[in-house]
Amino acid sequence: MRHPIALLLLVVPLVAAVDARGDTPLQSPPSGASKGPKLEVSIDREKVDIPHHRLEVKLNRPAEKVRLKVVGESGTVLAELEQAFNGAAAGTALVVTWEPSSSEAVARIEVWGHDTKGFYAGIAIEPWSVNIDHEEVNFQTDSDVIRPSEAPKLEASLKKINEVTSKYKGTSTITLFIKGHTDTVGSAEYNVGLSRRRARSIASWFRGHGLKLAIAFEGLGESSPIVKTADETDEPRNRRVDYILALEPPKLPATFAWKGL
Repeated sequence: MRHPIALLLLVVPLVAAVDARGDTPLQSPPSGASKGPKLEVSIDREKVDIPHHRLEVKLNRPAEKVRLKVVGESGTVLAELEQAFNGAAAGTALVVTWEPSSSEAVARIEVWGHDTKGFYAGIAIEPWSVNIDHEEVNFQTDSDVIRPSEAPKLEASLKKINEVTSKYKGTSTITLFIKGHTDTVGSAEYNVGLSRRRARSIASWFRGHGLKLAIAFEGLGESSPIVKTADETDEPRNRRVDYILALEPPKLPATFAWKGL
C-alpha cells in the first residue's frame, strides 16, 4: 500500500532530499551576482502535504520564483508550474501549491528555487513508503525467540518484501524498518524493551534468510496502540510489528530512535 506523505510522517515521512545542486546561472548575471552565500533551497518536511498539493520552500537569498515538477509512479508529469515570489526576503516560507492532472500516486517532486540575481538551485522529494501486510509472529510470554512454527509467516513476509523491492529497485536506497508494539500488560518500561527485542529478532531472521536491504528496528512498547485500553489489558491487536519499506526513516516519538541491524 502506498501512502501520501502526510501519513508517512506519522509512521513514515518518508521525504528524501536528493539532487542538491550548486549555483547555476540561468542567464549572465550582473557583475558581483555570485558574491555572498551559495544559493540553497530547503523544504520543511513537516509542511509537505501531498494529499492537499501543498509544500513550503525556503531560499537563503531573496526569492524571485519557484518552479515545481510533480511526477507520478508511471513517470507521467502530474503537474508542472512556476510561482512568482517577487523578491521575497531570504528565509521566507514560500507556499507552493499545485493541481495534479490525475490521482496517480506521487513518486517524485522536483523543486527549483530562483533568486533575484538569476541563479537557481534545486532538490527533489521522493515520498515513497510501503507497508508490508503480514501475519503476526506469535511469541511466547516474555520471549523474543522465534519458534520454528512461526517461520512460514516470516517466509511469506520476506517474499512480499522481495517482490516490492524488485518492482521499485530503481527507487534510490530502500530500507526495511521494523517497529514493534505491545499491549498494556506489564510495565511501560519493560514493554519497550520487549517490543524492541522482538523487532530485532524479526530483523535478524530476515537478514539470516538472505534479505540484502538495510534493516532498522525499534520497539515502542505500549505507546502506540491500535485499540485504546486500560492498563494491564490483554489486547491481541496491540501486540504487533510493522514492516515498512521506505527511503528515509519513518518519524518516531521523541524518546525513540531507529537502531541499525
